[in-house]
Amino acid sequence: MSRQLHLGVFFTGVGPQLIWTDPAFAAHTHIDTFVRTAQTLERGLFDAFFLGEGLRVRENRGRIHELDVAGRPDAITQLAALAAVTEKIGLVATQNTTYNYPADLARRLASLDVVSGGRAGWNIVTTDNAWTGENFRHGGWLPHERRYERAEAFVATARELWAGQSVDRHTDLIDVTATPTVTGRPVLFQAGDSPGGRELAAKHADVVFSANTDFDKAVAYAADLRERLAKHGRSADSLRILPGAQVIIGDTPAEAAEKAEWLKREQVNGPRAIAFLEQYWGKDLSGYDPDGPLPDVEPAEGELDPSRGTIAIEHRTGKRERIAEWRSWGLSIRELVLRVTPRHNAFIGTPGQIADEWTRYLEAGAVDGFNVVPQQLPGTIDDLVDKLVPALQERGVYRTAYSGSTLREHLDLR
Repeated sequence: MSRQLHLGVFFTGVGPQLIWTDPAFAAHTHIDTFVRTAQTLERGLFDAFFLGEGLRVRENRGRIHELDVAGRPDAITQLAALAAVTEKIGLVATQNTTYNYPADLARRLASLDVVSGGRAGWNIVTTDNAWTGENFRHGGWLPHERRYERAEAFVATARELWAGQSVDRHTDLIDVTATPTVTGRPVLFQAGDSPGGRELAAKHADVVFSANTDFDKAVAYAADLRERLAKHGRSADSLRILPGAQVIIGDTPAEAAEKAEWLKREQVNGPRAIAFLEQYWGKDLSGYDPDGPLPDVEPAEGELDPSRGTIAIEHRTGKRERIAEWRSWGLSIRELVLRVTPRHNAFIGTPGQIADEWTRYLEAGAVDGFNVVPQQLPGTIDDLVDKLVPALQERGVYRTAYSGSTLREHLDLR
């Protein structure tokens, strides 16, 4: 085959993906964990190492969410340090367009590109949650639907500065007068799946980090995105599609399935299940047994607060009807949350089974690769590099050596 899979790993900043209860789990905020992870991935010839980012620890019912990670360094600073201990792998920083400022962020990202020798990437994200905004004296600043308006103007401003142009732009969303300071063009990643997010990707992105891992959805998503590219005068080959994916590898199918079940239950542990329901009830439910029945008290008045940012948009209204339906199921709190919590499709099986499945996706044009979200560190990373990569190489769909030294070259972008 001439087409090759492109692979990255997304090291999340917050959330339930990583299993901290594993006795072998590496310290989540320690520089040694990041160094070992990036160097292992480079040994596995991965395109890129992504860092998630949060501008404030999340909240639950107005209090700090105690299940989140605190103490993680700034993503660009962390990746600059990793540039010194790696040689080839791309280094992608998740950075927010809602609460950063265009000229400042463009300079810092260009600096990362310079110090890494052309290996920098920017994972473009937005937010409408109020607790992040409070760190910037904005609160829930932008209505949900306007986030991508600002993001588009923000990215356009950054691109002009990277191209050596002065910028003078004054609207209700962007107010900047700036001249270029550092010229270096990072690879642009975009992670939104809404219509606004797809349009932003079609106009500006080099790589899309999508949520469409189901085969039929991946095919439909790729077709939609390529139609949008054409409307913006871009070729179908100007963008790489890398869905986020969980990968669970076992030496046998039964071992992989058993591991997947354990991981799922560890990701939705008792405290997380209680915290999830507290958002719907609007009350302290800490006295309830997560393996017992649903709370026997009525939820607080009012719908879910849209500024919290942790509940899907379609679930922010009709909560009483939803709770009534949940009660009819007769499940425990934890079993309910396991059923209703949105989850990425996971690729589960032996290295050969997953390699065959990924080859099918690649041949169909559904993806250009995958951005793997690990559940265990270092376990998931070691399995990817030592077990899955050789199986992909045997099928001729994965490189056996880097052919260049920049992230753009790894991704085979013009």
